[in-house]
Amino acid sequence: MNNSRRVKIGNIYIGGGEKIAIQSMTTTPTADAKKTIEQIRELEAHGCDIVRVAVPDMAAAEAIYEIKNNINIPLVADIHFDYRLAITAMERGVDKIRINPGNIGDEQKARIVAEEAKKRNIPIRIGVNGGSLDKKLLEKYGSATPEAMVESAEEHIKILERFGFYDTVVSIKASDVKKTIEAYRLASEKFSYPLHLGVTEAGTYKSGVIKSAIGIGSLLADGIGDTIRVSLTDDPVHEVDTAKLILKSLGLMEQGIEVVSCPTCARCRINLIPIAKELSERLENVPGKLKVAVMGCAVNGPGEARDADIGIAGGAGEALLFKKGEIVGKIPEDRVIETLMCEIEKMKG
Repeated sequence: MNNSRRVKIGNIYIGGGEKIAIQSMTTTPTADAKKTIEQIRELEAHGCDIVRVAVPDMAAAEAIYEIKNNINIPLVADIHFDYRLAITAMERGVDKIRINPGNIGDEQKARIVAEEAKKRNIPIRIGVNGGSLDKKLLEKYGSATPEAMVESAEEHIKILERFGFYDTVVSIKASDVKKTIEAYRLASEKFSYPLHLGVTEAGTYKSGVIKSAIGIGSLLADGIGDTIRVSLTDDPVHEVDTAKLILKSLGLMEQGIEVVSCPTCARCRINLIPIAKELSERLENVPGKLKVAVMGCAVNGPGEARDADIGIAGGAGEALLFKKGEIVGKIPEDRVIETLMCEIEKMKG
C-alpha cells in the first residue's frame, strides 16, 4: 500500500511502497528455544521475512533473548492480556510486539507498553480478530461485521496515539473471506498505518490455501496491504511457500524460474503430468529468472514454448525442444526432465 506509513521492523521496513514482507508463526513451544530456532531457520531458508512466536508466559518471554541471537530475520512476540510479558520481550530484544492495548487491563498498563516500545523503537501490531470482538461492539453491530472490526481497530489505535505512539501496524482478520476483504478495504480508506493481511483460521492445507489466495490476493490486486501471513493448520513452511506463490502470481515478487504447463487433454501423447510436477518441484527454489513451458501437444504447445525462454511441445513419445523461440531438437519422453534441467543450468550461467 503505497500511501501507508513506513515502519521499521528489525532490519527491514514495511509500508510506504516497500516490498510486501512474508510472515509466518512458529508452532514449537517458545520456551524451548532450541526447537524454535530450528523451525525459524527452516522458515528463513524458504523465504520468510518476519517470524512471530507466541509468548503465553514468562518462560517464553525470557527465551526471546536466545532465539533472537540465533536467527537472521526480525522476531515478533505475540502477547495477550499480560503487559509484563510485552515488557520482558522488549527487554530481551524482540523486534516487534503484537498486542491489543485495549485488552491488557487499564490504560496505565497500555501506556507503560507504548512508552517502552517508543524508547526502544519497537513497533506494535494491533491485531483485530472477528472471533474475539468486544461485547459492546457485537451488541452495537449485531455480529462481527467489517464495520465492527474496523471500529475495534480504531479504538486500539487511539489508545496508542494518546501516548504519542505511531509505529503501528494493523491487522483485521476474520475466517470469513468476504468479511476480511471488506474490512481491509474499509481500513485502507480510514487508516494510514501499514496493513498486515491474512485470513484467520483459514483451515487445513487445501481450504486454507484457497481462502488465503482469494482473500489476500484480492486485496493485493487492489493495492492494499504491506505484509502478509497465510494461516494454515499445517507445517508453517507451507505458509511461506503459499505466500510466495500469491506474490509471484501478482507480479509482486521476483518470479525466479517460472514453469507454465498445460492441463493436458486427449491430444496429449506423452505422460506430461508427472513431467510437469517433477520439473516444478526440482526448480522451485532454484535461483534464476527464466520462463519454462511444459506443453502437451501441437495446438498451444509451440506458441507457448516459443514465448518461453525454454520449453517443450509434446509429440508421440517425444517432445520438440524450444529455446528462445526456436526449435533446437527432439527429446525422447524419458529424457525430457534431465535434458531440460541441463539446458536450464546452462542458461542460468
